[in-house]
Amino acid sequence: MNLTKVKNIVFLTGAGVSQESGIKTFRDQNGLWENHSIEEVATPQAYERDPALVHRFYNLRREQLNQVEPNSAHIAIGELSKSEKYNVCVITQNVDDLHERGGATKILHMHGELRKIRNNHTGQIKYFEGQVEEADYEIWRPDIVWFGEAIKCGDEIPEVIEQADLYITVGTSSQVYPAAGLVGLANKYGVATIEINLERTNMSSSYHENFWGKAGEIVPEFIEKYLK
Repeated sequence: MNLTKVKNIVFLTGAGVSQESGIKTFRDQNGLWENHSIEEVATPQAYERDPALVHRFYNLRREQLNQVEPNSAHIAIGELSKSEKYNVCVITQNVDDLHERGGATKILHMHGELRKIRNNHTGQIKYFEGQVEEADYEIWRPDIVWFGEAIKCGDEIPEVIEQADLYITVGTSSQVYPAAGLVGLANKYGVATIEINLERTNMSSSYHENFWGKAGEIVPEFIEKYLK
């Protein structure tokens, strides 16, 4: 694989990267959270129906961020971001801040961020690390893209991919749209495409190259071998 002319690199990262840092899904074996389906705490309708339940769920998720650290995949991507040799953009489906703490400098959060909340009346978005209190349940909502809502950075993401020389997905099956369409977009623009995943997915044949294994092992090895 010859990547000597690569300048602009785009990563798409998914849940597999965060799980290696110990991020929990808050689902039990039945796919439920305290006997509630995820849809009951991750839709606009759920928030309108029971804002206390929704905030309790996201307060717990926000609290968990204090108990985890970036893994070697986050750090390797962060170090690459600081290289003068490349322009690196991370598109992530994850709502945690592990890429930020890992050192990445340009990050597009498709699904929002746990450490941000949005004012329901003014639309103001602010950085927030604590627990949303009961008095604010109906004033502030998590700045998270819920089921049925449009992704964030929807205009910027295609532009970033169009300008890329290399597109790498890490820890995501990329089977849910709009993320599923990004590798096709990259191929359309003639971008080299790489998949790094634990195992083969239904989208694997869409990539030029595939690497199987843990993100924390494969990503640093790939960067060291092909991009240093």
